[in-house]
Amino acid sequence: MPSLFDLPFDDDGARADEAAAPPAPRVYTVSEITAAVRALLESTWADVWVEGEISNCRLWTTGHIYFSLKDAGAQLRAVMFKASARSLKFRLEDGQHVVARGRLGVYEPKGEYQIVCTDIEPRGLGARQLALDQLKKQLQAEGLLDASRKRPLPALPRKIGIVTSIDGAAIRDVLKVLGRRYPKAHVIISPARVQGDTASADIARALGRIGRVEGVDVVIVGRGGGSIEDLWAFNEEAVARAIAACPVPVISAVGHEVDVTLADLVADLRAPTPSAAAEIVVAAKDEFTARIDRLADRASAAAHRRVQQGRQALQRLEARPAMAGFSGRVAMRGRHVVELLLDLQRSGRDGLARRQRAFQSLRLRLEALDLRRSFGRIQARLSQADARLQAAAVRKYHGAEARLGSLAARLDTLSPLAVLARGYAVCWDDERRRILLEAASVSDGDAVRVTLHRGELRCIVTGREEER
Repeated sequence: MPSLFDLPFDDDGARADEAAAPPAPRVYTVSEITAAVRALLESTWADVWVEGEISNCRLWTTGHIYFSLKDAGAQLRAVMFKASARSLKFRLEDGQHVVARGRLGVYEPKGEYQIVCTDIEPRGLGARQLALDQLKKQLQAEGLLDASRKRPLPALPRKIGIVTSIDGAAIRDVLKVLGRRYPKAHVIISPARVQGDTASADIARALGRIGRVEGVDVVIVGRGGGSIEDLWAFNEEAVARAIAACPVPVISAVGHEVDVTLADLVADLRAPTPSAAAEIVVAAKDEFTARIDRLADRASAAAHRRVQQGRQALQRLEARPAMAGFSGRVAMRGRHVVELLLDLQRSGRDGLARRQRAFQSLRLRLEALDLRRSFGRIQARLSQADARLQAAAVRKYHGAEARLGSLAARLDTLSPLAVLARGYAVCWDDERRRILLEAASVSDGDAVRVTLHRGELRCIVTGREEER
């Protein structure tokens, strides 16, 4: 098909063959025109970068993103299909200034040209940083960054959970501080990768595991220092939500003091380094024990003052004239009290002894009437009777078995089957109604039946022999 752009024109824009007879005009269909424009655009603009502002952005249920790129003078329709949209590191929104890479094409049903984007970057701001800012706004709107939801650390943590890499320096720093400052601490480690594309999901799973351990009072999550790319796993949404969902307070200790991640903002407390997080946990314990020591000192001082005040009051009372000889009277009263106490103790011991003797007497009488002993005797007698009954039953059985064998043997000797087994036979008439006892009871040609030990014969009488 000839292109619309290949028709011959001279420099003045006139037809070169004006003098010749005009040819018949070529009539194109709409589809042909659209296909020609599409082929021209796709071949000429196969890879193009376009800068503009996003407007009318819509994410369809299919995963495709439809929007427009515009500037002060024009706008261009754009689409980013699901396969390319998966690699976006931020969410497209109206008003964002971006640079899009893609190819120009034509949407033939409407005759509109558009750019099919394969990559989009924010203008003047990194994609990761933009995604982080968007996530911060979302979490702030949900209240996950509010100071009101921050939980205080336990004063005496019995179990301390740690989520970090078991190969990094952070775990060694934390264990070193806890071993030196809090040697009796029960430490539970939930290992996780803290760097790489899958690190955020691994950290979230590790937080979920340690949150389900019974008795864990506080969790330290973090890693040592590194570049912003190394620490980026702690800026992911999965880690932030896992920290917020943890049932116990979480201390975030990521990188160095200058590094602030999203995990630091969501956690109940931020520590500048992993070792500082361990110091914070120990400091809570130290503060609690120091308060106990201060209270103990105050209680001891108050008791000492009360004793001193009592002694002084006693000395003032003893110095009065009316109290002369009071100490001696108190001593005599004390002796009388001791004597009464001894009499009370003696009386108590005697009464206790009497009650013990009465108890022993009652216990012996109760043991004589103890049903367990009577039951034991009855059970023994029952066992003996049962044994005798079983023996009698066995003897009766063997006697009956012997008599049955004898009768069976006698019956067997009288059985006609036994006679047949010895070679005899029984002769019947043809209808098996009677047994033939005499040869004269049949005639020649009569049919008879002969029963043998096994089977039966049907015979025809051909002759008879009378008894001599």
